[in-house]
Amino acid sequence: MPAPKVFLKSTKNKFDIGVYLARSTEEVNAALNRFLPRASTKPSTIHTAMRYSLFAGGKRLRPVLCLAAAEACGGKREAAMPLACAVECIHTYSLIHDDLPAMDDDDFRRGKPTNHKVYGEGIAVLAGDALLTQAFEILAQAKGWPHYDHRALVLELTKASGSLQLIAGQVADLEGEGKKTSVQQLRYIHERKTSALLCCSARLGGMSANCTPLQLQALTDFGYNVGLAFQVIDDILDITQTTEQLGKTAGKDVTAQKATYPSIVGLDRSRKIAKDLTKKAFDALKPFGAAASALTALGDYLLNRDK
Repeated sequence: MPAPKVFLKSTKNKFDIGVYLARSTEEVNAALNRFLPRASTKPSTIHTAMRYSLFAGGKRLRPVLCLAAAEACGGKREAAMPLACAVECIHTYSLIHDDLPAMDDDDFRRGKPTNHKVYGEGIAVLAGDALLTQAFEILAQAKGWPHYDHRALVLELTKASGSLQLIAGQVADLEGEGKKTSVQQLRYIHERKTSALLCCSARLGGMSANCTPLQLQALTDFGYNVGLAFQVIDDILDITQTTEQLGKTAGKDVTAQKATYPSIVGLDRSRKIAKDLTKKAFDALKPFGAAASALTALGDYLLNRDK
């Protein structure tokens, strides 16, 4: 029998998230294509490798979250686009490095061979490095806003992707392999490895709309709880779905003896945790009212996966 869902309905609106995602993904892809050097640009090997992973078919959840957050605060998608693309470059770089033999040692990502399986480990490392650098070149092309100048934007992205957040989560994840991990330690990993960048995406979207401090806090609460719930659900899916369903190798967490919510608290308790986090995420959007229709629908989409 299929496992029950932990999804919590937020609204009964008829927002078409499929159309919204398709439109947003197309716009993000077009923007990324403009921002990145062409594949033929010398040295073509590195630019081809960068584009291979960046355009490997991802759902663009982080940049779409950035765009939706901007709209919730009355901003324009065009203004938020450089910030959205910068976040996606950071995300893709982290995936390339995570998949390396020295890290998670995965052969597939998004249903395709991982970067190092196609281009070799050296080029994969450099492709990740290049995308990390590219992110800040793209970020610099945002215009800046009265409450949030370029300094604020750079600080936002560097903090989320640096040694205290994204990288800290990966370090703790690596060091925890094969060891007994507490729920508190696992939450530390998820807060940094997954939630930090999703939260950053929402915050940057609000910043691009010159949002108020209260709006920024609401987006922070939404992004934080969505990020945690998203990762708990990922932990669940790793043991309940196949490689074909996931688009990446299933069961890797178990094989690597990684700490996950199901391995520590069990499947049922993990679903309850995801449900509670989902409720907190949707509650955070209440101050936006109808302006958050896209964000609410995106939350539905992120958290309504087969578990």
